[in-house]
Formats: sequence, structure tokens, C-alpha cells
Amino acid sequence: MDRLQTILEAISLTIEKVAGVLMGVITVVVVVSAIGRYLFSFPIPDAFDMSRLLIGAAIMWGFASVGYRGSHIKVDIISEIMPRKAQRWIDTFAWAVLLLFTCLLTWKMLGRVLSAAKSGEATMDLRFPAWPIMGLIWAGVAVSILTILARLILVATGRTSLDHFESIDVADEPPHAGQS
Repeated sequence: MDRLQTILEAISLTIEKVAGVLMGVITVVVVVSAIGRYLFSFPIPDAFDMSRLLIGAAIMWGFASVGYRGSHIKVDIISEIMPRKAQRWIDTFAWAVLLLFTCLLTWKMLGRVLSAAKSGEATMDLRFPAWPIMGLIWAGVAVSILTILARLILVATGRTSLDHFESIDVADEPPHAGQS
């Protein structure tokens, strides 16, 4: 693996950590709010608004990770019967289309964030401004542009291809009993 891919792997790992932290926060908010609601008849104020906005942020940061790793559902019936060079061109075209749509999504999300900031859109109970978390959602989509572009460059230059499945590194795991 060359230096560029090592750097991209480190960036992707950081992106995955952001998505993971967001999922952890969502879990805590939902569980604590449910316990408060059912045991004490007092849920966390804005738990619904916060959890729905944070799930959007977690999804978009997860999308940024998928943008680099390429470990998502793929339909490659035609690509699989093609020669290697044709597969690379098909993959390059597919990633270019994904990049285009991600740029459009980023542009539209930015408009939504700016609209929420300008209008003073806020959460229902505590009236927290919604635009900062919407900005976090937008940041995930914006980072996706970079990760998709990085994968597109790697695929187009032949430095990597799309795996048929997500590989699992098992070299660090100790052997099971009876195995050597």
C-alpha cells in the first residue's frame, strides 16, 4: 500500500470514529429519554429532535466512510463478466456519477443549513437552534466529496479496485484451539 492509501485509510478511520461517536450519543439520548419517560414520566426535552438530527449526521458521516471504502451494496452483474480493463472503466464511470450526485446533495444541504440559520429554526422544547447539527450533517456530505474523489482517483488510475466483499483482517486474531 502506498503512502497516499495509508493517509486515506487514516482519514477514513477518523471519519468512522466521528460516525461511531454520533451513534453512541444517539443511543444514550434515546435510552435515557425512554427510561425517563417510562420510569419517571419525564423524558429528556428535545430528545426526539436531537436524535433525528443526530441520526442524519451519523448517516452522512457513515456515507463519507463508504465513499472511500466502497463497502456498500453494489449491483455488478454486467461488470463481473467484463474484462478487467472494462471493469475499471465501468467502476470509474459509476464513481464519477456518485461524485456528481454527492456534489449536488452537498449544495442542496448547504442551502438547507443556511435557510435554517436565517429563519431561526429551532428544536421544539428548548428552542435550540437546529442549524449547527444540520451543519454537522452537511459536513458529513462535504467530506463525502473528498472520500469519493479519492476512491475515484484510485480506481481510475488502477491503484485499487472495488472488492467483491468487505474484507476482514484476521491476522491480529489469535488462533482458535486446535488451529496452528
